Amino acid sequence: MVIDDVDGALAAMGVRLRAVRERRGETLTGVGRATGIPASTLSRIETGRRRPTLEVLLRLAKHYGASLDELAGTAPVAGPPAAAPRRSGDGKVVLPLTRYVGGLHAHKHVLPAAEGPPVRPRQVSHDGHEWLCVLYGRLWLALGDQDLFLRAGEVVEFDTRTPHGVASAGPGSPVEYLVMFGPQGERPRPRPLADGARRGVGGAGAAG
Repeated sequence: MVIDDVDGALAAMGVRLRAVRERRGETLTGVGRATGIPASTLSRIETGRRRPTLEVLLRLAKHYGASLDELAGTAPVAGPPAAAPRRSGDGKVVLPLTRYVGGLHAHKHVLPAAEGPPVRPRQVSHDGHEWLCVLYGRLWLALGDQDLFLRAGEVVEFDTRTPHGVASAGPGSPVEYLVMFGPQGERPRPRPLADGARRGVGGAGAAG
């Protein structure tokens, strides 16, 4: 793992740790009591304000029944290695998911938790078309004169010639989201399914 990979993994780890804890229905106080790690320390790690030490990660991995690779999102997968993460001046980490030139480009973005009350994002505009899906947290999308507050699972697409900008919608909460960007206006094209496929007829879930 190169330095940039380590920085990207650590930047995203707080989001992963919080997601694991919430999926298990546990509180910071409960995890702290079980692991001996102060709840205040866990809170700072989950919001990206503190990097976890190896000792902390080992305790959490044991408590959650997960490997360090799983917590860091660095478990090996089949296929070519991804390009190195990029970090911007405001702390945002961008992990490219495609390496080819031309066509749709996919990226995963991780925004750190805001230090104070959120301010309207600075907007930019350029050629292209963007599809954005929030994975975790709450995202503020300033799109022209509109202000959209998106939650996990919500999707929006727009012409990037419209001024746009993003930020975490509240203090104490990092945000993870996916972007598919077509520099020449390329965009995802939903493909309609046949009636049988929509109903699952003949699929694995059909009764024999």
